[in-house]
Amino acid sequence: MAAPSALAFDPWDPAFLADPYPAYAELRARGRVHYYEPTNQWLVPHHADVSALLRDRRLGRTYQHRFTHEDFGRTAPPPEHEPFHVLNDHGMLDLEPPDHTRIRRLVSKAFTPRTVEQLKPYVRQLAGELVSGLVEAGGGDLLTDVAEPLPVAVIAEMLGIPESDRGQLRPWSADICGMYELNPSEETATKAVRASVEFSEYLLELIAARRKEPGDDLISGLIEAHDEGDRLTEQEMISTAVLLLNAGHEATVNATVNGWWALFRNADQLAALRGDHSLIPSAIEELMRYDTPLQLFERWVLDEIEIEIDGTTIPRGAEIALLFGSANHDPEVFDAPHRLDLTRKENPHISFSAGIHYCIGAPLARIELAASMTALLEQAPTLRLAAEPERKPNFVIRGLEGLRVEPA
Repeated sequence: MAAPSALAFDPWDPAFLADPYPAYAELRARGRVHYYEPTNQWLVPHHADVSALLRDRRLGRTYQHRFTHEDFGRTAPPPEHEPFHVLNDHGMLDLEPPDHTRIRRLVSKAFTPRTVEQLKPYVRQLAGELVSGLVEAGGGDLLTDVAEPLPVAVIAEMLGIPESDRGQLRPWSADICGMYELNPSEETATKAVRASVEFSEYLLELIAARRKEPGDDLISGLIEAHDEGDRLTEQEMISTAVLLLNAGHEATVNATVNGWWALFRNADQLAALRGDHSLIPSAIEELMRYDTPLQLFERWVLDEIEIEIDGTTIPRGAEIALLFGSANHDPEVFDAPHRLDLTRKENPHISFSAGIHYCIGAPLARIELAASMTALLEQAPTLRLAAEPERKPNFVIRGLEGLRVEPA
């Protein structure tokens, strides 16, 4: 295990944020686990370990279903942060069985293969309209003109959120997701709390309206399940809706802009894709691997059985940081991982996680990514970069401030 001071890993360094992959290579070379004092976490950089620990039931996304903060030697969040934590802690991403199982079973009904397949025409039409607008304007910001509105509209449509209200969703989501970064500032927490309160109040009103006048949407379905005694609380309904919005578009948005930025920097691969649109499915998987939208996922060590990696014992109560971005560049799994290869056949990336918390919306995300990529290749076959993009100053959720493009 390397000493913390010897590690190149620095999630607040702009140079690291611009390109974390060399630092990951150093982490993998130095061992299988590293204690990182600034965040009091154990960093796990290898694909085999990350994949195994995602499925290891000795670990959990939370510990509060079994232990108090004191049991784990942790300090409870300050009371003024409570609205965020109430909202976050009742979503299935941060729950463990049996609550996770119960809520996921209900939500899964909206994400069956048949249901997702039925969304394809709507997604393709919307992607085509968004790209058409970008082209007619002579270019624009791929982030705000295509990458954001497409998945936000799709998940809002599924939830039954009126079109007139959808402009609020992305700002709320961005403020809430700021809390998922490492050691978030008090300013970030204040924004997240305010967004949590406003979003929760909005959903309370929407749930009340759907009770009076049910629709063919997911919120109405959750209300029906609650009324039929499936033990879904009102807070769980609110938290589930927020989670589906946040998780339902964050990865897709960032995968889109990260992916096109990678294509612009790899002209040979972009040319191959333009020449052969049948590469789109494998291109999506490779772009998700190459510049991973979610770089880190956390787990708590729950059981008395201590986890041993590389001769290092990680005790109960510890927090593990599973480095998805590093795992997706592990040369033990991926041949020449630093190379963008849209024809890569063996690509077991873990960008959608694994185990019981595997992304429930992964099939829908793939449909959205394919739809926007297809529309851009067909309607803007000579699309080029109009300005060098700026990287967002975030580590966990990796994206760009924008991506200015124009037809050549």
